[in-house]
Amino acid sequence: MTGSSANACRKAHPKGEKGGRSRSSHARPISTANNGGSEEEDKDGGVAFLVNKSGFPIDGHTWERMWGHVAKVHPSGREVVETIRNAAHLAKPSVPSVPNYKASMTIPEWLQAIQNYMKMLQYNHTGTQFFEIRKSRPLSGLMESAKEMTRESLPIKCLEAVILGIYLTNGQPSVERFPISFKSHFSGSNFHHVVLGIYFNGRYGSLGMSRRSELMDKPLIYRTLSDLIFEFEESYKRYLHSVKKVKIGLYVPHEPHSFQPIEWRQLVLNVSKMMRSEIRKELEKYARDMRMKILKPASAHSPVKQRSRGKSLSPRRRQASPQRRACRRDKSQKLSPIRLTDVFRPAVLDKKGGDLSTLNEVGYQLRI
Repeated sequence: MTGSSANACRKAHPKGEKGGRSRSSHARPISTANNGGSEEEDKDGGVAFLVNKSGFPIDGHTWERMWGHVAKVHPSGREVVETIRNAAHLAKPSVPSVPNYKASMTIPEWLQAIQNYMKMLQYNHTGTQFFEIRKSRPLSGLMESAKEMTRESLPIKCLEAVILGIYLTNGQPSVERFPISFKSHFSGSNFHHVVLGIYFNGRYGSLGMSRRSELMDKPLIYRTLSDLIFEFEESYKRYLHSVKKVKIGLYVPHEPHSFQPIEWRQLVLNVSKMMRSEIRKELEKYARDMRMKILKPASAHSPVKQRSRGKSLSPRRRQASPQRRACRRDKSQKLSPIRLTDVFRPAVLDKKGGDLSTLNEVGYQLRI
């Protein structure tokens, strides 16, 4: 097990008899449904994908399950587990400070500070994701999970890094963020990965975490979205992975209290069956639509109105019927106050023409 996993195991203490839970975590039953790679039974690359659903402090079941998984997959097996758990003294893990944006910083410098913070948290090699990320959850709830990441300072995986990157860039409205997901194939198994795409001042880049340094952050130097995607594809080839699918979501709102969920897969490209020119064409069209902000989440789609030639789709006031127009004239011409218990109220005469014999010389109607 790497040094990062050792730090994770020292930091995440099991819950005792009187242990409490964090403010934003609640116990939930284990589900086998696929919910964006965050369920107990999911597998990635043929390896079980475990998730801590007990909150913090971690409960005993999740704690023992994590160590059992480490003993199965680590080359040293049970030996490394016993060495760490039975050690009399363990070095205290460092707790990195959350970066703060300064007015003197440029956007590339700020993005680099965020990426450096993620690297100091380290990649989680324990096989158990410490923070449950449900992709269908509203943005406001995911931002609470990001706050919990900064409090606990535990190693993170790629999906957690995307949520943390969104949280730390919320204060920069000029920086557009969108998720980019990859499905790759290697040695008979499929692997999934996600990074946070960045668009600023006509250039593309990314933030993220991975076991491989070339599959996480990319600097803001790519002129087009296709250039960024092709760079990731080349990085995958260096590790003998072939990219099968690329999924790109929509821009994430900068409002941290939004109840709108993140759109993770607005565009899906089966790149293994497409020509490079076709991929570039689709990506550039999609990038242009995103910049113009004419794309909407699938949940916000409404029926499309068919516009007739020469007619506007803007709402118009309905033309009043002749009977209603006549009624308005009657009201404007024949309204008069009524004296009733010292309160004056307008009285509408009969539409056929009221009897004017009851009107006195000053225009008041006398009701008997």
